[in-house]
Amino acid sequence: MALVVVGGHTRNIGKTSVVAGLIAALPEMRWTAFKITQFGHGMCSANGEPCDCETAEHTIAVSEERPGGDSSTDSGRYLAAGAVRSLWVRTRQGDLAEAMPRIRKELGRAENAVIESNSILRFLQPDLYLSVLDPGVADFKESARRYLDRADAVLVAEGELGRPEWKGVSLKLVAGTPVLAMRPPVYVTEEVVAFVAKRLRKSRNGE
Repeated sequence: MALVVVGGHTRNIGKTSVVAGLIAALPEMRWTAFKITQFGHGMCSANGEPCDCETAEHTIAVSEERPGGDSSTDSGRYLAAGAVRSLWVRTRQGDLAEAMPRIRKELGRAENAVIESNSILRFLQPDLYLSVLDPGVADFKESARRYLDRADAVLVAEGELGRPEWKGVSLKLVAGTPVLAMRPPVYVTEEVVAFVAKRLRKSRNGE
């Protein structure tokens, strides 16, 4: 089984579009796709809505998208792009470890898997980790900072890092890392597809 992880330094920079683009571009992989969301600070891990009910039963919630469901959600977009299965995993901040037995079980059923998350890298060693970066957005999540030097490639609009707005994040973390261009609305270019396919082929062959 090939495992691809797609992360990024903040919200709304194209991570879900990259995952959906990979699924659509490589349908022969028969992807099982995972969206992992961690909630806290008054957000409910069961449904993502504001609440003050952080009780034990809210620690983990896993739902599977069904054909004909809401294609506007991130996990719905994965299914619409051609994923064989699409799951949304929600946990409270810091509780992802508790969801790992269920995630590993689902991975065991998958032919190949793609996961949208940074934090999953604490528990899994993927065949390929792609980090989506937007130099114009200053926010930089700690989980993205922690694993940035593990990225096999970074995806940046037009392939230019320039002078990022990030504070306290050194570009030395990605020195020598391939920089691949996204060209919205095309987030997964032929170059990205070729890179991913080549890396997964090498991984399968043990290179």
